[in-house]
Order: sequence, then C-alpha cells, then structure tokens
Amino acid sequence: MATYVRGGRATAGTVVRVIGTIIAVILVAHILFVLLGANPGNPLVVWVAQWAGALALWFGNLFATGSDALNVILNYGLAAVFWLVVTGLIARVLYRAG
Repeated sequence: MATYVRGGRATAGTVVRVIGTIIAVILVAHILFVLLGANPGNPLVVWVAQWAGALALWFGNLFATGSDALNVILNYGLAAVFWLVVTGLIARVLYRAG
C-alpha cells in the first residue's frame, strides 16, 4: 500500500487558500448582515463589521452609487473576490513549488 506525503509548500498552499476563504466569508457575512438588516448592536454583527472594514482594504469606499445596499455589495463583494484571487494565486505558486 502506497502512502502519499504532502510537501511543506503544498500544505502552506492549503493554509493560504483556507485563510483567503475565511476572509471572503467574513466579507460576505457583512454584506448579508447589511442587506438583511441585522441588529447593529449584536456583538457578532459588530465583530464582523469591524473585521470586514479592516479586510476591505481600499475597496471599502471605492464605489458611491447613491444606494447603501449597492455600495456594500460592490465594495465588499469586490474585496472578497480580490482576496480569493490573490490567495488562490499564492496557493497555486506554493503548490507548484512544492
């Protein structure tokens, strides 16, 4: 029976991909909380909003459409896509190097 052992770089690639996914989930959760009108005083909503604001980087106020809902979708959605693409590319480089 053959066993397969993953290299350290492949494991690092997996970790990078998981981190990118977690960041995207936080950003999407913020979008959903805003769109669904979650209680802004709830500790979970506050925690997600604080992290989403920090993780949105320069995308937080990129678009100003006049609609708060559309602004949140565009700005935080674009940030989520950015993190998925960047961490996916880094993970791919690590997979190939390993």
